[in-house]
Amino acid sequence: MMNIPEDFVNYKTTPLFTKTNIPKLFLFEHNTKAGVFGKICVTSGSLKFFGFRERRGEIEKEVIINAGETGISPPEYWHKVEFLTDDTEFKVQFYAQKDSEIVKQNLSERNE
Repeated sequence: MMNIPEDFVNYKTTPLFTKTNIPKLFLFEHNTKAGVFGKICVTSGSLKFFGFRERRGEIEKEVIINAGETGISPPEYWHKVEFLTDDTEFKVQFYAQKDSEIVKQNLSERNE
């Protein structure tokens, strides 16, 4: 996968997801916002990441992310995940350019 640019910061992190609490959105094709990278952090089990050429397009990438590993979804990239084991747990950390509006907005919400 790829790296997150050095001038990007983590502005938001999801809760830890399991088979029982994952929002269904993650299991179907969806994309990250413009200017936002998603860092998928698997803490136990294994997860398969599917990347698509375009919305409802062909699969162009399949990556298995095991416990202790991470995967990166770039901005506006169509993707979905699939649990490979029953004990899989993961969270997603969202990164944007440190001076971007999305970072400013999320940091101000934390301070309210």
